[in-house]
Amino acid sequence: MFPIRDHNPSGRVPFVTYALMLTNIAVFIGTWDLGQSPRALYAFYAEFALIPAFLMEGYGWQGLVTSMFLHGGLLHIAGNMLFLFIFGDNLEDEMGHLGFALFYLACGIGAGLIHVISAPYSTVPTVGASGAIAGVMGGYLLLFPGARVDILLILIVIFRIIPVPAWLMLAIWFGMQLLGGWSTAPDEGGVAYWAHIGGFVAGLILTVPGWLKRGGPAFWNRTRGQPPHPVARYDRSHIPRIRRARRTTQVPRIRRR
Repeated sequence: MFPIRDHNPSGRVPFVTYALMLTNIAVFIGTWDLGQSPRALYAFYAEFALIPAFLMEGYGWQGLVTSMFLHGGLLHIAGNMLFLFIFGDNLEDEMGHLGFALFYLACGIGAGLIHVISAPYSTVPTVGASGAIAGVMGGYLLLFPGARVDILLILIVIFRIIPVPAWLMLAIWFGMQLLGGWSTAPDEGGVAYWAHIGGFVAGLILTVPGWLKRGGPAFWNRTRGQPPHPVARYDRSHIPRIRRARRTTQVPRIRRR
């Protein structure tokens, strides 16, 4: 289940969202060659990734910020940039360019601190923008719970796009992070679930003053929980079922590493 778009494009160009996406992609491309040398990669991570044990020793604090612009693979950065693209523009439209930039950085730092608290002596380098983007999702949930988001549902050979309210999609996502956080040792490698949880909660908290300033529940009643823009209409709401083609030639079996 993947979100692929929302139905409420922003009312102005989201310069900060695009700049964050371009920066992340540029850094990823610029550091691609480091993967050819484990020693060089670890030295780079020791300087710029978030390593909780380093912070507990009193250094490596720059990693709270620099780690937000590093990614561990194509799927990692592709997923993060997709979520930022979907949820960032409306929040930037509501907060303003500067306000959104500061909000994004604050959520990322908050997510990093929660991760450090959850695994203070871990020496596993942590990278990725997902903590900050989780904050964007938390802010989106508070301001636009009724916005429609299209999710791509994949069931073996059936692909279907289903529109759901943002609150449902984000609640399922947050529940998955809680489940992962409770069932996974925080000092292990893999997904930093508590960073996601911390970023999401930080985004909710930081958005509360703006939500109250707009009227709180009255703001929801006035906007029906949707961004203040015309709803986009898409011609197709599903992808047809694909029949499996018959084999006409023998293809050798391979093993992926």
